Amino acid sequence: MKNSEMEFVGKSFFWGSFLLGNLCLFGYMITKLESFVEGGIFLLTFGTVINLIVAVGLLLYGVFNKAHLDSCVRGVCLMLVNIPIAVLYAFIGINIIQ
Repeated sequence: MKNSEMEFVGKSFFWGSFLLGNLCLFGYMITKLESFVEGGIFLLTFGTVINLIVAVGLLLYGVFNKAHLDSCVRGVCLMLVNIPIAVLYAFIGINIIQ
C-alpha cells in the first residue's frame, strides 16, 4: 500500500466515528428518542473495539514495512483524536439523560 492509503484509513475511521458520534448526540438532543442513546452506547462499545483493531493493524503493518511506518503512525494519531471527543460526548450524554 502507498503512504497516502495508510493515512486515508486513519482519516476514514476518524471521520466515520466522529460523524456517527455527532449523529447519536445531536439526534438525541433534537428528538429525545432513546434509540439514539442506545446507538451511542453501541457506538462507544463496538467503535472502540473496531478502532483498536484498525490501529493495531496499522501499527503492525508499519512495523513490518518500515517505509510506511511514518504514515501508519500519522493515521493512528488521527484516530486517537476521537478519544477525548468520545469522552466529552459521553459526559454530555450522561448529563443530558439524567
